[in-house]
Amino acid sequence: MSAPRLLPGFRLSLGITLTGLSLVVLIPLAALALHGLDMDADAFVQAAFSPRALATYQLTLRTALVAAVINAGLGLLVAWSFTRYRFVGRRLLDGLVDLPFALPTAVAGIALTALYAPTGWLGRPLAALGINVAFTPLGITLALVFIGLPFVVRTVQPVLEALDPALEEAAATLGAGRFTRFRRVILPLLLPAIATGFTLALARGLGEYGSVIFIAGNLPHRTEITAFLIMSHLEAFDDQAATAVALVMLGGSLVLLVLFNRLALLSPGRRRAA
Repeated sequence: MSAPRLLPGFRLSLGITLTGLSLVVLIPLAALALHGLDMDADAFVQAAFSPRALATYQLTLRTALVAAVINAGLGLLVAWSFTRYRFVGRRLLDGLVDLPFALPTAVAGIALTALYAPTGWLGRPLAALGINVAFTPLGITLALVFIGLPFVVRTVQPVLEALDPALEEAAATLGAGRFTRFRRVILPLLLPAIATGFTLALARGLGEYGSVIFIAGNLPHRTEITAFLIMSHLEAFDDQAATAVALVMLGGSLVLLVLFNRLALLSPGRRRAA
């Protein structure tokens, strides 16, 4: 006697899932790849690996990685504060973490630019100290931290809430201090969630456009991100150059995501859960 299926209508559910995934993700990506195959090889290389394009790849990857690392640490701290402490306004702050999800990215970009511009509330005192934020890579990184922080908080917070307090109590009984308990007991269990949040923040940073273009300044070879270069090619009706740059970013993003997901699978917490 065969075991009963856990989910009724498996074939129908799988068919709907694959159809929806194909329409939303696979077919558009395949169309982009096929459009790139229509290009001449020399034209593709010239557009995708021009000095201007290489400068945008470097800037986009560097700022997205730095922002994702900052979000991993800051997101862990924020999730820890919301989970382990009770204070006035905690619920309000917890809800505000999701604001970048709902806020239009262009609004976020305008707000950050107004705040960190040389005449802004924070930009003016920082400029007096010789620190320029707006229209610099630092401003791009801050914008990516703003839009990427919720990804880490919302992936780490549920794991923290679900941790069994008995594990920490047992470690404390055995004489482990606070830092040792965090490093040897809590952190390994949180690593998969932190890695997931880091990867999501990195992916969002690599493709972000609206919140960055206002504060970046978009100077070629200095503060121009790849997404803006693609839009520039499209506005110039050069769809082949836009496709070439987009394919390079697509390939690079896929490689990075697979790499970081692979590293997450090798983490001690994920191996222990398996």
